[in-house]
Amino acid sequence: MERDELLTKIKPRMPEKRYIHTIGVMETAIQLAKLYDEDSKHAETAAIIHDVAKYADVDWMKQVIVREQLDPELLQWNAEIMHGPVGAVVARDEFGVTNEDILNAIRHHTTGRAGMTKLEKIVYVADMIEPNRKFDGVVRLREIASRDINEAMRACVSHTLAFLIATGQPIYPLSIICYNDLMREE
Repeated sequence: MERDELLTKIKPRMPEKRYIHTIGVMETAIQLAKLYDEDSKHAETAAIIHDVAKYADVDWMKQVIVREQLDPELLQWNAEIMHGPVGAVVARDEFGVTNEDILNAIRHHTTGRAGMTKLEKIVYVADMIEPNRKFDGVVRLREIASRDINEAMRACVSHTLAFLIATGQPIYPLSIICYNDLMREE
């Protein structure tokens, strides 16, 4: 599916602010893909679809998790955690995405995982640093992303975990595994 068709199909599934975020993620992912010699079309596709399930009904997402035999632990978490894996199912079933690297980039764009590919890292980082993000530290993360995608991934995951700890939120186990894997890579 081409960019305009994908954008037309995802727009009704999210508020305008999230659609603007999605455009920012897409543009950032394309830039990072070109910078790090990754397939920019794959980055574009994953970035456009990454939040397709973010505003889906939670009960429906739970049904998808059960039907698709996804990790049952997902059922104990909120939409913020569920929307990536469910989004990958939507990408496959509704958008015809068959490339496993693109599906994994969608699946893990919030939590990360051990052994992430370059495309997965690009989409994860792009989601965090796109131009509409305004949190403390985002400028530093953008600077790191412009010089080293692996360092940017470590910095983004570290920032996310520190935020979750500081705000007293639980951390999805895959995110801890991702962090540990990234630290071992270094």
